[in-house]
Amino acid sequence: MPAISLTISGHSNPKLVRSIIPKLTAMTCGVLDKRPEQTLVMVQFLPHELWFISKRSLSDYGRNSFRLEFTITDETNTKTQKARYQQEAFELLASEIGNVHLHSNVHVNNCRASAYGYGGMIQEYKFHQP
Repeated sequence: MPAISLTISGHSNPKLVRSIIPKLTAMTCGVLDKRPEQTLVMVQFLPHELWFISKRSLSDYGRNSFRLEFTITDETNTKTQKARYQQEAFELLASEIGNVHLHSNVHVNNCRASAYGYGGMIQEYKFHQP
């Protein structure tokens, strides 16, 4: 079950979110071989004046930014898949959001199967079920 938490600079923009979510979900599931029906996406916005890089706000830079945090069960994807995901996620979000600061980033969290799950069951349990 992939879980995606996306923070975007600026104020709430439902139109942007509706554009990004289907593309991000499809790309995530395609690159990392995950199921769309088990992919959770949460989006939040943070005003430019509250987002800092090297002591300067994004308002000062006149740029946008994003932070994508993605959680997957450890050892379910290769380094090559995760590297491809980093690149494609960055390119997709940079294109959709526009004018992004280079320090916008993608962070992959690998969680042990015994420490991560949904529906009240850990991934380890699901792995051993027929």
